[in-house]
Amino acid sequence: MVSQHYDVALIGGGIMSATLGTLLQRLEPTWTIGIFERLSDVALESSNPWNNAGTGHSAFCELNYTPERPDGSLDITKAIDIAEQFQLTRQFWSFLVNEGVLPEPKDFINPVPHMTFVWGEDNVAFLRKRYEALKDQPLFAGMEYTEDAAVIRQWAPLLIPGRRKDQPIAATRITAGTDVDFGAQTHDLIDALVERGADLRMEQHVRSVKRRKGGGWRLNVRHEVGSTSDVVTANFVFIGAGGMAIRLLQSSGIPEIRGYGGFPISGLFLRTDDPDLVARHEAKVYGKASVGAPPMSVPHLDTRVVGGEKSLMFGPYAGFSTNFLKHGSLFDLFASLRWHNIPVMLGVAVKEFGLVKYLLGEVFASRAKQNRALLDFAPGVDPSKFHKIVAGQRVQTMKKGPDGKAVLALGTEVVAAADGSIAGLLGASPGASTALPIMLDLIRKCFPDRLPEWEPTLQRMVPSYGSKLNADPRRAETTYEATGKALELV
Repeated sequence: MVSQHYDVALIGGGIMSATLGTLLQRLEPTWTIGIFERLSDVALESSNPWNNAGTGHSAFCELNYTPERPDGSLDITKAIDIAEQFQLTRQFWSFLVNEGVLPEPKDFINPVPHMTFVWGEDNVAFLRKRYEALKDQPLFAGMEYTEDAAVIRQWAPLLIPGRRKDQPIAATRITAGTDVDFGAQTHDLIDALVERGADLRMEQHVRSVKRRKGGGWRLNVRHEVGSTSDVVTANFVFIGAGGMAIRLLQSSGIPEIRGYGGFPISGLFLRTDDPDLVARHEAKVYGKASVGAPPMSVPHLDTRVVGGEKSLMFGPYAGFSTNFLKHGSLFDLFASLRWHNIPVMLGVAVKEFGLVKYLLGEVFASRAKQNRALLDFAPGVDPSKFHKIVAGQRVQTMKKGPDGKAVLALGTEVVAAADGSIAGLLGASPGASTALPIMLDLIRKCFPDRLPEWEPTLQRMVPSYGSKLNADPRRAETTYEATGKALELV
């Protein structure tokens, strides 16, 4: 028996479902929305502030967004694209602040400079080239560059003491960076959804999603308390369940998920709340990834602001578990294997041997080795003042490329049925930071017939929707100032 029918079912109580629900509730106020979360609260997986770095990815400091071409020049396309996406997100958040949906901006976003720091002649040359390529781009206005240890020490005091004086070093900085608590933001968004009529169903595990003969979808839901089950139906389903999105999309039977596989990577960080260390570092400082390391494993030393309190995190270190979620099952990986994705996963393992080697090295790394990585960044700190925390579980997506060969899919990707009635989000970084543009992409894929009617509302919520700020320096500047003021960053 069907216990409830919704126009929209959102599986997973994280930032992705919260963002999509917030959009759809304003685009179609009469639609009924059901949110299904397996745990006892929302934002306990990837959206939890201690399960991610909260960087608010805007490409200010991430070197993997500016890869080097074979001729030695840099491709800055992705960096500009990520920066554009985060500007869309800032506009949306500003709209929600003005609407009272996000009542206290400082509860979820705070100004923290974004820096890149490298050492070694080759890396210094790379960073200098990156600075030259980005400094005149409107969305990277204000970027600073230095190879002077005294200046770097002024920017981030923990990076210099104890370092060899003859070591080539360089850094860039943009003071307009931010730290974002996506857990606090998710709670605010879902609270507002419920206040406007959405149905939040906690401790209810969606075990499978099946197409109905008459149209729409049937969700088989298990109640985690009491172990009862029921059946829910929905016209549209979004699967924002982190790594479990692969398995739920597989259960739906849509052909678009064939060939996709996922490999889980655990995240570990070193964290300190020591007042002296925290007071001496006010930045998010990203370095260069090890050879073979996935983008989500770029080392960084970050200021975090959670619940109004500051801490430092260093990492991430990669671990391994067969869980697809931090609170998942050890059988998740094996249950996701299909005849159509096993060859893809084996193909990636052979093609990306450097990644496999890196992960094996990380899994068996001692605490002493982890401390050495920290001391490479901040030679003068006492590692004993840091404690290890287990961060969120990420699932690295693998699929067939345009040529039919197995590829490691970087970034995030929306996989949707041809009729647009179901969609899921796969992948990891930059993830939460670009939730808004990802959900706008989903709306374009799944609701193309409604988009012309919806666009005026979308442009009211996100004024630069449909245009490029980086192509208009004046508009980029005024938009940044307006959102900074609304979010209480200036």
